[in-house]
Amino acid sequence: MYEAQISAYFDRPEVRADLIAGISRLVAVKSVKGEAAPGQPFGPGPAAALAEGLALANEWGFSTENVENYVGTADLNEKETRLHILAHLDVVGEGQGWSTDPYTCVERDGMLYGRGVSDDKGPLVCALLAMRAVRELGLPVSANARLLMGTDEESGSSDIAYYYSKHPYAPYSFTSDADFPVIHVEKGQYHPTFGASWAEESALPRVTGLTGGFRTNVVPPEAECTVSGLTEEQVRPAAEETARRTGASFTCTGGAEGVSIRCAGKNAHAAYPDEGRNAIAALLELLERLPLAKCESTRALRAMHALFPYGDNRGEALGIAQADEVSGPLTLNLALMTLTGTGFQAKFDVRFPACATRENCRNACEAHLGRHGFQVLADPDMTSVHYVPADSELVRTLLECYETYTDVTGARPTYMGGGTYVHDIPGGVAFGCAFPGFEARMHAPDEQASVELLLKACKIYALAIARLCR
Repeated sequence: MYEAQISAYFDRPEVRADLIAGISRLVAVKSVKGEAAPGQPFGPGPAAALAEGLALANEWGFSTENVENYVGTADLNEKETRLHILAHLDVVGEGQGWSTDPYTCVERDGMLYGRGVSDDKGPLVCALLAMRAVRELGLPVSANARLLMGTDEESGSSDIAYYYSKHPYAPYSFTSDADFPVIHVEKGQYHPTFGASWAEESALPRVTGLTGGFRTNVVPPEAECTVSGLTEEQVRPAAEETARRTGASFTCTGGAEGVSIRCAGKNAHAAYPDEGRNAIAALLELLERLPLAKCESTRALRAMHALFPYGDNRGEALGIAQADEVSGPLTLNLALMTLTGTGFQAKFDVRFPACATRENCRNACEAHLGRHGFQVLADPDMTSVHYVPADSELVRTLLECYETYTDVTGARPTYMGGGTYVHDIPGGVAFGCAFPGFEARMHAPDEQASVELLLKACKIYALAIARLCR
């Protein structure tokens, strides 16, 4: 009923300009998590971004609230709240390799570049502008839509947990922090740390040190080790063969302590390990080819290679491979590993489907590790799968709104391995803001967003708000 009005609103040049200006204001605030301080639970950056987000909402005519610098809210009206839209203002660090200033939103050839333009400051502004459109167009609504602006999504979502410890859930909830058309299943997660120890060894040749990875939720792009008792010439053929098989690259340097081996893989989100090249697994494959002495460190490395062979991103060797139609296959990422002269520790990331249980996932993992003499440390959590029926009213309505402004017919909801704000919200789903086929480069240099697609998302969100709150 309102499709044409909404479309015409966002086709106006001044609205396009407002979208870009709003995103630019938020991108300019470096909102990486920092040390907590009084009144700043996640440091000064996220608090400053929240202040800017609330200021923008105020300027666009919305009533706002700052919930102790955990979450900010903007309300469409003063009626009873029926819809929560969740987005976040915190970002991951910029890293290296940018061709532009990551904290200046640059527009070029219909694209925006800057940290947060896609994850998640751009989508947040889309949602806020969609609310503005509903209000300015006078679309009839009988309930309130509330935008929740979070500040700790990238580091565990404690902000949203804090908010809901003090406020009720809404009947409908969606987050803009994923993909279109609709994500109705988020896999569960299991992140055990494990290892083994041994007495000092003297046998040669052996690995005397190894380290790899930097975050549990990232496919490790780098790993390195030192092998004592071998020369660079003895290692290089194995390195060349492993490079051919894995696609990783190796640098070998001889020295007084032995041979230093550095492996360069390719990072990716742990939920999508097939998109990366696991440097730890590749290094273990190289070490498997070397004539190492029979000692405890070698035994541990051989066992690690057997349990985590390169390319096994489904947990076949670990005995946990499984899949279902609703939530797809289990994925596995060997994320962290450190070996010293007296032991090693490692950590992996499992994203499991709805068919997984404690018995066929966690218990099976621990049993396989135990058979190799490895012990799981502490008591790792096994989070639940988040599932919303595909035929729920929320999912059906959102799919209809998505189809209205795209060329897609018969859109179906899908699953993801990552987790979003709605993982622990009953009935919540992820809805955009990324469109299929667009490479946003989230968490990478030159993060980008298409202005045309952002405006399309605005239209979709505005229609969704109007229909859910009518």
